[in-house]
Amino acid sequence: MADPRGFLKTRERELPANRPVPVRILDWAEVHEHRAGDPEDLGMLHRQAGRCMDCGVPFCHNGCPLGNLVPDWNDLVWRGRWEEAAERLHATNNFPDFTGRLCPAPCESSCVLGINQPAVTIKNIEVAIADEAYDRGYVTPQVPQWLTGKTVAVVGSGPAGLAAAQQLTRAGHTVAVYERADRIGGLLRYGIPEFKMEKKHVDRRLAQMEAEGTRFRPGVEVGVDVTGTELRESYDAVVLAVGSTTPRDLPVPGRALGGVLQAMEYLPPANRAAVGDTVEGQVLATDKDVIVIGGGDTGADCVGTAIRQGARSVTQLEIMPRPPHERPEAQPWPTYPMLYRVASAHEEGGERVYAVSTQELVGDEDGDVRAIRLVDVELVDGRFGPVEGTEREVPAQLVLLAMGFTGPEQGPLLDQLGVTLTPRGVVTRSEDFATDVPGVFVAGDAGRGQSLIVWAIAEGRAAAAAVDAYLSGSTDLPAPVTASTVALRP
Repeated sequence: MADPRGFLKTRERELPANRPVPVRILDWAEVHEHRAGDPEDLGMLHRQAGRCMDCGVPFCHNGCPLGNLVPDWNDLVWRGRWEEAAERLHATNNFPDFTGRLCPAPCESSCVLGINQPAVTIKNIEVAIADEAYDRGYVTPQVPQWLTGKTVAVVGSGPAGLAAAQQLTRAGHTVAVYERADRIGGLLRYGIPEFKMEKKHVDRRLAQMEAEGTRFRPGVEVGVDVTGTELRESYDAVVLAVGSTTPRDLPVPGRALGGVLQAMEYLPPANRAAVGDTVEGQVLATDKDVIVIGGGDTGADCVGTAIRQGARSVTQLEIMPRPPHERPEAQPWPTYPMLYRVASAHEEGGERVYAVSTQELVGDEDGDVRAIRLVDVELVDGRFGPVEGTEREVPAQLVLLAMGFTGPEQGPLLDQLGVTLTPRGVVTRSEDFATDVPGVFVAGDAGRGQSLIVWAIAEGRAAAAAVDAYLSGSTDLPAPVTASTVALRP
């Protein structure tokens, strides 16, 4: 245990200050100031790590799909033993510098201290360990001592694919990662805005993986440039980690109007432009009234991006009622509660409107959207119904659809590999992540459905263990989850 009286002496959460809103909306740099080595921040981290109680049953382990050894590295941070803390953190998580920035921290919802006090700032301590480890030179390539002679193709370079690739490379297999985009990183690179995670963090991990022996094949679309059949013939095993990229649509009148885009038609070009790429035909929010339909993280990413592009107004819509500030009785500790959360983008401006439904997108004489017609809704007998007299029209010259994703894209890749889909639209798999095609495995959102980055990394690690066992007859790689593991979520 770190400080036996730490949770009594320091009862409140302390977090480093974000960059001021008027400053940060003028650029694309990260909102959070992760000031590795700063004495003030180190003192705050020491106090917060000291609040960890090293519980007899550490529910934070179970709250995290990766099984992160939170009390272990909290104790080591409190004692100032950063290299050992980094070792304990990387023992369960390939990319804590990603999760420490992007994960919604279900571990904190499971923190035992959170029963009657604010939870330990686990996420901030995690990213601080990762940043300190890089700054102090503790993150080095782990080159395998020998090669097995077996080859693996990983299709998709998001967090699941990269985690699987790194684990399999370290086990001695020769691994190639295929990505249809021009750069490796998948959703991490082109789906996540720079202000949430600068891509230098992705690049330094890729450099580590290349030094370990992982091979990257960007700009290759499997199913088109290389067939699934050719991939199976060329490699001893294939891991599908293509994500859940089929977006939910909005079947209302006016959907085909100009200026109505899916979030993933809007965010990737913006992310490219943010790092200096030239983007042809980019749709900008500048001087427009922007409506974002969908109240989740992707919607918040659209809000922050539109604000930085100089939108006249930004409104985010959600059909569900506004969540409560306190944990509901129906979502008791240690489940992950549905609470009213304020993302960094929400601090920067815009309006959030709950319990509304889009009735129609209204166009102008040029065929572009000019307004959105809304109505308030209420839940009656399990169904949303309109509230009479609440119909109204809101100006909109750009409408962004951020309502989630239903599964992997159906097309040549899945057809050529011969995998089947479940009624939910995800790839069928067994407990060990194997599809019904011998030698083909699936990890992450492609088999689980849209989920969190920690689940993607956990599934990538577990799928790697299954592939290693398939190729070698046994494995020493950790498998934090099975393909049917369910999170403590409502």
